[in-house]
Amino acid sequence: MPFCSFGIDLGSTTTVVCRPGRGLVLQEPSLMLIRAGDRRPEPILIGAEAQRLQGRIRNGMAVVRPFRDGAVADLPAARAYLASVLRRITPRPWDRMRPRAALSVPTGSTALEQRALLEVAEEAGFGRVVLVPGPIAGAVGCGLDPMEPRVHLVVDVGGGRSEAVAFCYGDVLTSRSSRIAGEEMTLALRRHLRQRYRLIVDELTAEGAKTAATAPNGPLVLEGRDLESGRPRLVTMSVQEVGEVLSPVCEEIAEALAECLEELPPLAVMDILQDGVLLFGGGALVPALTEVVAAAFAAPVRVAERPLTCVAEGAAACMRWPDLRQAYAV
Repeated sequence: MPFCSFGIDLGSTTTVVCRPGRGLVLQEPSLMLIRAGDRRPEPILIGAEAQRLQGRIRNGMAVVRPFRDGAVADLPAARAYLASVLRRITPRPWDRMRPRAALSVPTGSTALEQRALLEVAEEAGFGRVVLVPGPIAGAVGCGLDPMEPRVHLVVDVGGGRSEAVAFCYGDVLTSRSSRIAGEEMTLALRRHLRQRYRLIVDELTAEGAKTAATAPNGPLVLEGRDLESGRPRLVTMSVQEVGEVLSPVCEEIAEALAECLEELPPLAVMDILQDGVLLFGGGALVPALTEVVAAAFAAPVRVAERPLTCVAEGAAACMRWPDLRQAYAV
């Protein structure tokens, strides 16, 4: 019986799993409900079910993120979470017989972070595991060929990390990584609402406002708790105001990543000017980021058709592309 295989994107915010030939099999928040204080946490709920209880549970329970900034945040929690994910994506018991997986990792991850991820995946029940740089996997998922003799530049802005990678003919020419990403945008919105409107909102509300700003001229109605009275209150924000709040964070991300252009030869820059910069990840849903990246890189920017799932889709494709795995696998 052949081994089944998966492409997995273990993001700080969302976990996405694709199976070659079958497409998307899981897209859930990277959250797990556990009993607080357990040294060996056992997941009570994971994904969207755990998210629904975030901020609503009693003492003794906690909703945790097993992964942060593209790396393992807690080994026991990450191991338990990934084992639960494996059970969910393999409803048939025989599919759980040491399945293979390609896991995306940030290009800026350390050797220690990579070893921790491999250890967690193997102890969770996966057999052969390969690590593929997330930006490369995302490029493959968007239809680019990292093995062709032409330079491509992609920008991946996730929840915990932002990255820019230029690659050509099986080699990474240059890359930049920043810990400033989508979570900092969410934090900026929450801080703005607290300081200007005296309103406390949860993380989910701020996340929704961040991406809902794609609707032009549509005011956003946000629910929260009044800072002074403690009672529920509604606040209306314009799309323009949301963009103004997010712009400083977007500019900081773009300026840090655009430094990679300084290390590219002139012909490589010409390829990028002709083809543009490919943007994906959750940050691609923020309109302000697209404009800022285009200005910082002085090149046109195109947003991926499936910015949230293309990394897992590309990782799944890598399982059937041995030359690419040999060239780019960590």
